[in-house]
Amino acid sequence: MNNIVLIGMPGVGKSTVGVILAKVLGFRFIDADLLIQEEYDRLLCEIIEQDGVDAFIQIENQVNSSIQAEKSVIATGGSVVYGKEAMEHLKSIGTVVYLKLDYEPLSNRLKNIENRGVVIRNGSSLHDLFVERTPLYEKYADIIIDTDDCDIEGTVHKIAAAIQQERNG
Repeated sequence: MNNIVLIGMPGVGKSTVGVILAKVLGFRFIDADLLIQEEYDRLLCEIIEQDGVDAFIQIENQVNSSIQAEKSVIATGGSVVYGKEAMEHLKSIGTVVYLKLDYEPLSNRLKNIENRGVVIRNGSSLHDLFVERTPLYEKYADIIIDTDDCDIEGTVHKIAAAIQQERNG
């Protein structure tokens, strides 16, 4: 239960923040998207394109459900919240931290979502995805970190402080 699991929209900085947070805490860093790519020997966007959105969500759910870690920062894919088993497992092994970013700055960061391997159904927009996922992120989060006015270092500091506060009761 001594892991930190980062959830949030694509482009919010889960992987970037996760690497630095792991260094600051002396933890390992695990990128769940890279685990999927290693296990399936394909890029995320290739899996989504070749197998479809529903198959990718099942793959993501299975891979995230099987993560075994201690003293690790785990950066998840933005669509991990669609996998009930994955989220229950991740909550059981760590503190789930939702990196929250308002829509406007998010849309400015995500100019090209096609190459990122973002799970988005045909006909849906980034805004649709944002509206759909936000309640799921809030539902699973133990801690919500507002990253709107933060750079990477500021976000890392906010997470570390919130984790410390939670552990101290």
